[in-house]
Amino acid sequence: MSGRGDYKDALLRFPGTGEVARRIFCLPFAGGGPAAFRLWSHTLPADVDVVAVRLPGRTPASREPMPDSAAEVVEFLLPAIEANADLPFAIFGHSMGALLAFELVVALEAADVSPPQRLFVSGRAAPDERGTRRPIHALADAEFLAEIDKSFGGIPDVVRNEPDLLAMLLPALRADVRIYETYEPLTDRKVRCPMHVYGGIDDRHPQPKELAGWQRFAEREISIRTFVGDHFYLNTAREALVADIAQRWSAVPSRVGPA
Repeated sequence: MSGRGDYKDALLRFPGTGEVARRIFCLPFAGGGPAAFRLWSHTLPADVDVVAVRLPGRTPASREPMPDSAAEVVEFLLPAIEANADLPFAIFGHSMGALLAFELVVALEAADVSPPQRLFVSGRAAPDERGTRRPIHALADAEFLAEIDKSFGGIPDVVRNEPDLLAMLLPALRADVRIYETYEPLTDRKVRCPMHVYGGIDDRHPQPKELAGWQRFAEREISIRTFVGDHFYLNTAREALVADIAQRWSAVPSRVGPA
């Protein structure tokens, strides 16, 4: 991806309290960033290094161009993940991040590197399910924000009530929504490692019944669990979610079969 900055800037660590033996790379929802994962190390085992992914152009001081597609994001992030594949690792993604996490795992499993041990996807229907909601990424600001609120309820009042802050964050949010809405699966390959799927009981996009579609993209039998909350249950039910990740990552099957 020509013109992109150093991929090392894409990773922000929140280490545990013990000697690092494993890593989990966390990809955010549209408009989100590393802060969504800063408390995960408090619940995960002490040997886990939480590594939050920061997409290009997502910081106020950044001069990097924002990616236009999931393919560009994957191309940018692959070297960063590969450079940190010296320890066992897993990948987590929520909403837009779930699509990117899936594509990264498929690419890593096809590469000449140690593959991920687990894939955790959250808050997104399967990659081939586009839904019926009209695209909103090109709408005028006021209508765009209203649609975000209606569909996901994800804009805090502290941001909405500060025009300067909102103006600073809006381009990244719009770029992420564009990636989300224009996404098409980049491959027909299935994930070989165990896949675990999460969602909010009250989420409207996706509804819990839609999560089972991820089985079409997995060689193993997937697991599905939902938590109390809406699309942003990963904030309100964070400790329960992270505890479940820790439990499911405690043992990794050595052969293809039910996870």
